[in-house]
Order: sequence, then structure tokens, then C-alpha cells
Amino acid sequence: MNELNLKGKVAVVTGGAGVICSEMAKSLAAQGVRTVVLDLNKEAALKVAEAIEKEFKTPCIGISASVLDKASLEAAKKEINEKFGPIDILVNGAGGNSPAATTKVEKMEGGENPEDTFFGLQTEGFDKVFDLNFKGTLLPSMVFAADMVEKRSGVIINISSMNSYRPLTKVVAYSAAKSAVNNFTLWLSVHFAKVGIRVNAIAPGFLLTNQNRFLMVDEKTGGPTPRGRKVLNSTPMEAYCVPEELTGTLLYLASDLSTAVTGVVIPVDKGFSAFSGV
Repeated sequence: MNELNLKGKVAVVTGGAGVICSEMAKSLAAQGVRTVVLDLNKEAALKVAEAIEKEFKTPCIGISASVLDKASLEAAKKEINEKFGPIDILVNGAGGNSPAATTKVEKMEGGENPEDTFFGLQTEGFDKVFDLNFKGTLLPSMVFAADMVEKRSGVIINISSMNSYRPLTKVVAYSAAKSAVNNFTLWLSVHFAKVGIRVNAIAPGFLLTNQNRFLMVDEKTGGPTPRGRKVLNSTPMEAYCVPEELTGTLLYLASDLSTAVTGVVIPVDKGFSAFSGV
């Protein structure tokens, strides 16, 4: 029977100082994985890495890099190789949404202010969200997978979203970008299949994050917005996911328990994708 067999491996978690990915980095370190918390915010990356190392007594380092700057990623890789050696696991967790790429109305009925609809979207906002989620998955894979090809073994785990299956109203750029992440996951899994690299993705259900809280929670009351209530009503378990609930799937995909699994996107969504609403 296969086991996790993760102790001593090296993992890079992009967006590693964020709500979801800091928990993922923690779960890897708990298994003895030497973990790199890679984040644009250097101070946050160092803080998370220090806390992880203190708690689990596993080597963990925080590194600042931009997932949209290949040279920045290559510099980070050099530092990682010097301190930890070749990379075994890559978690592409950097991502997020922006109000500039979000419509104010869900469905046009006619007569709305065009600025509140699809026609009011800022192309700069769309570019920012699409680049962060898609290119922010593409470029780290391009840089960090080089070690895996050389070793002829490795795992890439992309973080997708429920939006990738059925686009949600308002968040057009985020939905499109996460759908592209799914397609890229499948493409890359085939491309790398013969060199020992497995590529999969996790599609979380709804979590409250800094990027979506403005859509889900009423600032004045602290209760659900009408949109937040819709989400909860469409989720059979009637609750948001929490980051810890993603870690079991992460460890499964990263480990020898899933040696035959590549090119899949696994929903971890409290039943959202299975529910028709009726």
C-alpha cells in the first residue's frame, strides 16, 4: 500500500502568505516537507514561514517574488536550490479577483447605467485578474518544473475554483481565468506525462477571502449579502469551506497515494457542483 512519502521533499507554494495557501504550506510542513512560502509580500512570507518552522520544526523559508515576472521567479528558484535543493512539489496558489473586473449587476434588464454592467468593465482590471490567475499559474510552472524534468519526478497542483465549471454572475474575468487554469492543467498533464510529472488541480468551493468578502458579507451588519445568501442556499452543506478542508486533497495529490492520478480537477465544495438548486 502506498503512503504519503513526503518527508524531506521540497515544495513551493505561491501566494503562500494568503489565507488558503498559508494553510496548505502548513499542512505540507506538518508532513516533513521543506516548504517555501512564496509571496509578493516579503514581510508576510517571512512571518508565515517563521511560524510554520516554529510549529512543525521543519525547515521553511519565506521568499518574495512576483508570479508575473519570470526573472523574479528564476531568482527565487536559484535561492531555493541553494538552500533546499531541487523542487519536488509546486502549488500554484497565487490568484484573486478585483472589483475593477466585477460587474455591479448580475443580469441586465435594460435601462441600467452601462457602467454597472459588462460595458463598464475596465480592461485594465480584466487584464490584472486574468494575468494573476492564469499567467500566475503558467510562469511558476515554467520556472519551477525544470527541476522536476531533470529528476523525472514531481507534482504540480493548481488552485482552480467552482467558477471554472459554471461561471458566476458578476465575476467575468475571474471565471474565465479559472476556466483557463483547468484547461492548462489538463494540457500540461499530457505534456509532462512521460517525464514523471503529474499535474492536477483543486477547485475549492466558496471560502471567505480578502478578495471576495466584499461580495459575500455585508460590511454594516456582518451578515450575508443577498449574493452570500444565494451561495449558501446553493451549497447542500449550507456553509462556506474553510482552508483546512482543502489540505486532505492537497496531500493526496502531492503524495504517492495518487501515483496514477494526473490531469484531473477535484472539487472540494460541500456539494455545490452536484446541486441543481432544486
